Amino acid sequence: MRPLVILLSIAVMGSGLFNNFIPASAQTWTPTSAPTNNWTCIASSADGNKLVASGIRLTIPIYTSPDGGETWTVTSAPSNTWNSVAASADGNKLVAVQYDGGGLYGIYTSTNAGANWVTNNAPQAGWTSVASSADGNKLVAVNNSPETIYTSTNGGMVWIQATNVPAAIWRSVASSADGNKLVAVNNYSSGPGTIYTSTNGGTVWTRATNAPGANWTGVASSADGTELIAVVNGGSVYTSMDSGTTWETNNLPLNDSWYACASSADGKKLVAVSQKQGIYSSVDSGAHWTSNNAPHLNWEAVASSADGTRLMATAFGGGIWTAQLTPAPQMNIAPANGNLALSWIIPSTNFVLQQSLDLTGTNWMDVTNTPVFNLSNLQDQVTLALTNGSGFYRLATQ
Repeated sequence: MRPLVILLSIAVMGSGLFNNFIPASAQTWTPTSAPTNNWTCIASSADGNKLVASGIRLTIPIYTSPDGGETWTVTSAPSNTWNSVAASADGNKLVAVQYDGGGLYGIYTSTNAGANWVTNNAPQAGWTSVASSADGNKLVAVNNSPETIYTSTNGGMVWIQATNVPAAIWRSVASSADGNKLVAVNNYSSGPGTIYTSTNGGTVWTRATNAPGANWTGVASSADGTELIAVVNGGSVYTSMDSGTTWETNNLPLNDSWYACASSADGKKLVAVSQKQGIYSSVDSGAHWTSNNAPHLNWEAVASSADGTRLMATAFGGGIWTAQLTPAPQMNIAPANGNLALSWIIPSTNFVLQQSLDLTGTNWMDVTNTPVFNLSNLQDQVTLALTNGSGFYRLATQ
């Protein structure tokens, strides 16, 4: 066990607690071994290890990586024009949608991390974007021909068309971890683009009247669906802290070719890619942004691990790039039916929970309780029995 350098410590002494958080460092992007295809889409498991990516042109298949992008494998999915991919939290359930100019194509899914793919009974359409719940059962997909939204509650076996959304050039869609809160952005056919949200898995959609009409191209959501980010091609980057009711612009370069964005599970760590300005990131829900050490390529897509410390981006004709920060998970503490619940967003690096009776001592012991992964918030949780004594807990890298 290495000495704990990046950690959050929680002391439990009766009802008192304190915490100490050390923020992550700046980002440096490096190319992976993926070929320089015309990449247009990428998705990640919650821990950032399992990746899926593809692109446009009929010669591009779907690729997967089991090790955060170090190695890539061509899957059995047919080579086609793949416009968007999504993954469940464990990276085993995947979904990909096809689109090729004016052509009409379908939706493919995999339940074994891309080893095998099957077509779905979704209608043939010009699919542009797809999103998945954490368990991979609830899916939402948008298209620009016939310009509507479809949802599925059984992993793509049956699809239902939304009835109260306008005909629009739907460009991007995102989902909360439970699949109930959805957000979709479009380029409206007869005017400026709009943003629509749903709080019941796509049964009812509501227009975000506070969002400006714009050429919306990308959207992402926190795990609980509360914090959102959306980007505009030829505009700026916007965030919402109330599930899309109100939107605010951010202090990023205006009138830029913002194409895609991604969010950590808590919505605090954001990343946006541009075809002119490169890659920008934020660690405070978009209040402040930092330009990253990434080349100015034709960035098309970006994905994030749940903790926001492992990022992946695809460039059209420029390969697949990754950035790895040092995780500093924030541990939460709460009562749970007379017990003590400790939880933290699933990290991109392995951590173990440790306990000590003396904060200044060196006698830290591993807590042997196996963490339970909560799909609703993408957090690992350990429940411990409460005692009248004092105790200290920390997360240590393995």
